[in-house]
Amino acid sequence: MVTSTYNQPQISVKDQIELLKSDGLIFQDEERARHLLENVSMFRMKNYLNPFRQRGNRRFRKNTTFDDVYKIYMFDSELRNLVYSELEKIEISIRTQLSLIMGDVAGIYWFEDSSNFRNTNRHILLLNKLADELRRSDDEAIVAFKRRYSNPFPPSWITFEVSSFGTLSMMYRWINAGKARRKVARFYGLSDTVMESWLHSIVYVRNICAHHSRLWNRKLSINAMIPRRTLKPFINIPKETKKVYYVLSIILYFLETVNSENTFVARFKVLLTKYPSVDVSAMGFPSNWNDNELWK
Repeated sequence: MVTSTYNQPQISVKDQIELLKSDGLIFQDEERARHLLENVSMFRMKNYLNPFRQRGNRRFRKNTTFDDVYKIYMFDSELRNLVYSELEKIEISIRTQLSLIMGDVAGIYWFEDSSNFRNTNRHILLLNKLADELRRSDDEAIVAFKRRYSNPFPPSWITFEVSSFGTLSMMYRWINAGKARRKVARFYGLSDTVMESWLHSIVYVRNICAHHSRLWNRKLSINAMIPRRTLKPFINIPKETKKVYYVLSIILYFLETVNSENTFVARFKVLLTKYPSVDVSAMGFPSNWNDNELWK
């Protein structure tokens, strides 16, 4: 495939507004819009502008305002913050279960032993990641441990406190198949293969949120596995499992184990009330999602 060099000039915020106006977008307060576009790039806003355009051309649908677009942008920002705060709880729970269950089976330094993992090269990669995370940490417990002991790593319950969610996900994925791996998954009412897939998916969503990328109507590049059965109630599987609804349901499922009195659904519904123009079907929500036991 022959490629060309991109060399389009940058256009000013004033010209960006004029271009949007020429496509039919209405600006009720140009000065406010200018201020927003000076702080939120047009490239970032583009993903929120496009759903308001007519099919087949660049013109905006009739009576579409810049405020309509910005409300979706703000909804997405608040949605990401909500999801991110809940993922923290799941991450901490998984750190704890990995440490408790694997520690009982294989000792407090089980993660250093390559015999506990499927692939030696991947285990080396995992240890390098853990070592790098430890080097970057200024956690008091880590600093105190290094000062007092010669071990290359603190025990799992200390080491895992500074490991990333991505590292934890890789660790679980590469653990040898067996009773211990299945026991971690059973704590969340899942098979170990589904646990591995779902962890991978929610780490991906966590990274979307952490990097302030669009989540709202995104088609996810990672497709979480469909479970044959789950211990706790789950949703009827939608036709499109790469939409946000499916992965939010996975997050909610984990939360039901981590904290059965979680307020995720209530806070999500408050968010929808705050932004009534948001079309939840763009996120893959079915029309009867409110009736599902998990989402009640």
